Amino acid sequence: MVPRRLDSRLEIAVNRKPRSQTGTFRLPAPLAVVMPLFTAEGERRWAKGWDPEILSGGEERGSAFRTRNDRGTVTTWIVVDFRPAEGRASYARLAEGSSIGLVDVRCVEAEAGGTDVTVTYTLTPLNADAESFVEAFLQPAAFATMMDEWAVAVAHALPQASRVTSVRQRT
Repeated sequence: MVPRRLDSRLEIAVNRKPRSQTGTFRLPAPLAVVMPLFTAEGERRWAKGWDPEILSGGEERGSAFRTRNDRGTVTTWIVVDFRPAEGRASYARLAEGSSIGLVDVRCVEAEAGGTDVTVTYTLTPLNADAESFVEAFLQPAAFATMMDEWAVAVAHALPQASRVTSVRQRT
């Protein structure tokens, strides 16, 4: 039996490898205040244009939601892990006709106060057109800029947010 391709826009991704980028920033609030902002509903408070359609569940493992970006790409997200008391949130994502991947958010209360947030995106392009998107998205300087923008946006969503100290780490 010959395997059938489900979508002619997708190419076999045999030679395509997952690629990752990580960034870290500090928020001026405790873990218990920060973690809810990294959920489907919580991101509405700080991510411009973020309007998730909840497909199932809420924040628990296995919950699913869908988003559409400004270019019209529909992304389906599945909660892989959500343990707010431990500062952990992980999502699997499929950007239709573009890429698949994981987004991991790890939050740790900083000794000096506030919460250190580490975000890792791991993406695999599904076709040649997506190669350039993934390459640009995970480019160290561009990713660091995105983390700086997240730090400012999330800080503004915090109750009585104050100045954010941005610390970046790249891997």
